Amino acid sequence: MTALSPPTRPALRDRYDKRRGKVVAAAAKLFALRGAQETSISDLTEATGLASGGLYHYIGSKDALLFTICDELMEPMLARAEEIAASDAAPPEQFRRLMRAWVAHVVRHRDHMLVFIQERPALEADPRWRRLRKQRKQFEALLDDILARGEADGTMRFEDRQFTVLTLMGLVNHLPHWFNPRGRLTAEQVADRYAALATDAR
Repeated sequence: MTALSPPTRPALRDRYDKRRGKVVAAAAKLFALRGAQETSISDLTEATGLASGGLYHYIGSKDALLFTICDELMEPMLARAEEIAASDAAPPEQFRRLMRAWVAHVVRHRDHMLVFIQERPALEADPRWRRLRKQRKQFEALLDDILARGEADGTMRFEDRQFTVLTLMGLVNHLPHWFNPRGRLTAEQVADRYAALATDAR
């Protein structure tokens, strides 16, 4: 089953988008806690307060919901990375901004990130995974381009830039497993420390 087309009138579309966002957030929380396969439609209707028909109106199917969760994680971050990379700031400042935006986004979307990590083996078997993989590669390329420009103009140094990119991907992806918003470090401080580690080349 596919989701119905959203309304076209602005006021109705705004209401629809807000409700759909709440549905997706509730589903992400359940999937992160129990796993997608262990979460039933009944669990989702209970968490969202919608009947099954209303639920399908917003999400279409559980598989489609999984990809919607991943889209909400990937698309805004890719758009922000493109904006930062296109700015007039010097590469070190672009890198700092990107790290702060990236860490903040993952912290805000903790459940989405956990779902992406947990469900990735199943997602990769679906043709729709190609879109997510392409977005991920685009983000990695933008990050690498910023570091490459910093390396080229002498403002940044890396022993192995490709290794640095992969390390940063792993560090940020692992954040949901340990980061506490009420802990000793803020998201911004974590981002700045990751950036400092990455550029402390010997």
